[in-house]
Amino acid sequence: MLLQQLVNGIVLGCVYALIAVGYTLVYGVIELINFAHGDIYMLGAFFMYTFLNFGVPFLPSFVLAVICCIIVGILLDIIAYRPVRYADRLAALITAIGMSIFFENIALLIWGADIKRYSREWIPHFFKKLFINLPNEHFQNVFLTVSYLQITIIVLSIILMIILHLIIHKTKMGTAMRAIAQDKRAAALMGIDVNRVISFTFALGSGLAAVAGIFIGMYYNSIYPMMGYIAGIKAFAAAVLGGIGSVPGAMLGGVVLGMAETLGAGYISSAYRHGIAYAAMIFVILFNPAGLMGKRKVDKV
Repeated sequence: MLLQQLVNGIVLGCVYALIAVGYTLVYGVIELINFAHGDIYMLGAFFMYTFLNFGVPFLPSFVLAVICCIIVGILLDIIAYRPVRYADRLAALITAIGMSIFFENIALLIWGADIKRYSREWIPHFFKKLFINLPNEHFQNVFLTVSYLQITIIVLSIILMIILHLIIHKTKMGTAMRAIAQDKRAAALMGIDVNRVISFTFALGSGLAAVAGIFIGMYYNSIYPMMGYIAGIKAFAAAVLGGIGSVPGAMLGGVVLGMAETLGAGYISSAYRHGIAYAAMIFVILFNPAGLMGKRKVDKV
């Protein structure tokens, strides 16, 4: 039972981490909480559903869904956030909330309020097989089942995080992102195209959120227009837990939150799984307000 819950928690935590990284990337660069980010995750699941429904093969559908979400993320920055970039922070916050509501209502208009499910014929047979199905005595009477889909979620999440780390620390665009995070005006004076770099940041985060939405669509086989709200709030909590603005912290926070939620649901009650996850976040924040890997800002006089 324990091993099974740990595996389930890691899988869920990887999904939260993929979404949380998008929050922390945008906040780290322009100090904006993009509350519409969870809805990009929702759109990723629905884009995948739509392409598969039109008969597009699985892998092209996956790629197209991610590309569509990247385009939506870039347009979100250009149309909604760029005009209020130098305005009061409250204006940007209200815009983010408004865009979240807009995306949810657009999804309701296009796909309806009913829960949509991926047909079994759409999912590759590879994901339906069991990776591990060991007899009870091998794990002290604990029955462990890990599917290929769970393995894929964990492995691909790790690969994407490594690629993201390399982009941030080993490329010119990553250097520009870090420069803007330190001082936006100074970066512009040094010749960095601030708007282009910020749009690239939105594209990165949106692509990762789309992957997370597709994974959850296959994992739970249940997608609906409001799914982005719940996942988005949890991913934001994961980003805060790990240390908002820290990419490694967002990854760690996502895994910790997923583990707390799954273990709490398994050993206490599934009815309180959301509350247990947030209680774990509050406990950490009380003792370390900067988060698990965040750094406290020091005001210079």
